[in-house]
Amino acid sequence: MSYIRAERLAKQYGKGDAAVMAVHDISFEIEAGEFVSIMGQSGAGKSTLLSIVGAMNPPTSGRFVVDEIDVYGLGSEKRTDFRREFIGFVFQSFHLVPYLTVLENVMLPLTTVKASKKRKRALAGVALEQVGLAGKERRLPGQISGGEKERVAIARAVVNEPPILLADEPTGNLDSATSHEIMCLLQRLNREGATILMVTHNLDCAGYGKRNLRVSDGRLMEEGV
Repeated sequence: MSYIRAERLAKQYGKGDAAVMAVHDISFEIEAGEFVSIMGQSGAGKSTLLSIVGAMNPPTSGRFVVDEIDVYGLGSEKRTDFRREFIGFVFQSFHLVPYLTVLENVMLPLTTVKASKKRKRALAGVALEQVGLAGKERRLPGQISGGEKERVAIARAVVNEPPILLADEPTGNLDSATSHEIMCLLQRLNREGATILMVTHNLDCAGYGKRNLRVSDGRLMEEGV
């Protein structure tokens, strides 16, 4: 069986005449260790689909399975545990806390982990080294570049060593040279074992993945390698 399996996912917002179908009857399978790009224009339903995959947004209908776990068959508390264990998120707008240092931002997902503060700082330091930011632990987000902020966001996403990394337009706020650096970093994390799903409307970025899913008007239109 595939590691990730979406079965006829649908998501409707609103009711009656105001109803909007953001995702229509989408099914796909992803194997462990794949790097898959979800492509489409703004408003196509990509981010809604990614939020369902991230166990944050229950579908109106359909089933979503990871490692034989029926994700939306779990209660809310168990689903929170699932996200912490399985999922790392990377967002376009970084979502860094401006008054926390780089190291402290990366430590945020470890808040509920039962470990000493020294151990958490060590784990965050390893994650920062992994993304090439060793030595910048004490800087504030306002003291680093956009590309470095994205690297901090990636370090925060991987500090728990989740098997799945979800990236929503990770290069949307970056120039082309910095975008290339970030995409090469994601490729390296994929080679090291992470299963990656990345939302993008950028064809160049999509080319770094191993397979593309194209979404239009909430529907899965095609798959490609």
